[in-house]
Amino acid sequence: MTELVLCLTPGPAVLFVMATALGQGARRSIWANLGILSGNTFYFVLSAAGLGAVLVASHSAFRIVRYAGAAYLVYLGVATFRGRGVAVQPAADRSNEPGVRVLARAFLTQAANPKALLFFAALLPQFISPTGAVGRQILILCLTSVIVEFAVLFAYGTLASSAARLLRTPRFTKATNRMAGTLLVGAGLGLGLADSD
Repeated sequence: MTELVLCLTPGPAVLFVMATALGQGARRSIWANLGILSGNTFYFVLSAAGLGAVLVASHSAFRIVRYAGAAYLVYLGVATFRGRGVAVQPAADRSNEPGVRVLARAFLTQAANPKALLFFAALLPQFISPTGAVGRQILILCLTSVIVEFAVLFAYGTLASSAARLLRTPRFTKATNRMAGTLLVGAGLGLGLADSD
């Protein structure tokens, strides 16, 4: 239930999947979805191995990850605002970007969000019983997280793609890119300026 609530809350991952769906269609947004889930799995594995907790405990290491993530989100936001990056494109200019490249950019977007690491490092131990088979519990939690988030992001991507077919005009495209870019820059600045102490 916790995972579902957090997945439904719009953030950089949801914004990236929706922007990809708006600009390149629902099928391409699945690649973005898989990239986000790859980032989550990466953080899940780090947390399960205890590295996530160590990184979160080290203020200087966490700051480096946080500032790198903030800088990437700002860069992505500026690119989107200017009609590049994850931007919505007019129907005639629909991108033929390879799916693997979309996946890689989505992975970077999620990996650049240290709040995902903090989430998994803080939440994972709450659902693990040290008296049970720890490896099996971690695997079940990871698979559950991936399935739930895939379904939520798929729904966001499908809805965004449907909206794009109805609203794809130059004016809507420009407004959407500016709004998405502003939100990404805001997320990056918020992440960079947040008090980590």
